[in-house]
Amino acid sequence: MPVPQLTNCRHDRRKRALITLAGEIGLESAPLLRAALARCLSDGIRIVDVDLTPVTFCDGGGLNAFLYTEQRTTEAGGIQRLHDPPTSVERIIELTACGFPLPGLPLRHLTPSLGDVPAPAAPGLPHRSVPPAPVLSGDAR
Repeated sequence: MPVPQLTNCRHDRRKRALITLAGEIGLESAPLLRAALARCLSDGIRIVDVDLTPVTFCDGGGLNAFLYTEQRTTEAGGIQRLHDPPTSVERIIELTACGFPLPGLPLRHLTPSLGDVPAPAAPGLPHRSVPPAPVLSGDAR
């Protein structure tokens, strides 16, 4: 059985942690992801920023792991934010229409402040430059 190709590096600051994931997030490595984020919660961390910049692959197992950890973090009164996802991660979230909050603030804009972080605002509706038109116009036979 192949060894999961996922590494994580965690940096803590009081009640906030930055986890940088590198490699592939799939069925084999999803338990490692869940365990890393569960350790944050058990250590009292309530703000978890996940840097996805070095992630090379993510499938449904990885998405499921993120949804699971998001639910657990929310239940614990915390916030989990994904940052700088690669196109593959953005696509799988878009294709599944799961509504997962992605991305959070870009990592380069994270402040060293350790106070409360406001919940991300809900995205607005896309701007439409052309009004919708009926598909069939006139007399269809």
